[in-house]
Amino acid sequence: MEPYAVVETGSKQYRVKAGDVLNVELLPVEPGKKIDLAPVLAVSDGKDLKVGTPDIKGTKVTATVVKHFRDDKIVAFRTKRRKNYQRKVGHRQELTLLKIEAIKA
Repeated sequence: MEPYAVVETGSKQYRVKAGDVLNVELLPVEPGKKIDLAPVLAVSDGKDLKVGTPDIKGTKVTATVVKHFRDDKIVAFRTKRRKNYQRKVGHRQELTLLKIEAIKA
């Protein structure tokens, strides 16, 4: 197995390995800059898995911000039959595209 880590960002957890590209909630970092993702909840070197309680101190996952963009629109439509009630609301989440550079355990 390849080395991987589990990181938390935007109240979500992601399993990442070096070279991965992933979409996370908007981060206040300019495109082209490097960022250290923390906390690291678990890390594996390919053989052994080390799980933090709740996170692992001294472990870093380095990523580069590729770009910021907005996701596809999600439409929430609510209706009540026979009551002439309809509500349509759209939402577009702002996201950041990250490229994982390295996992340092």
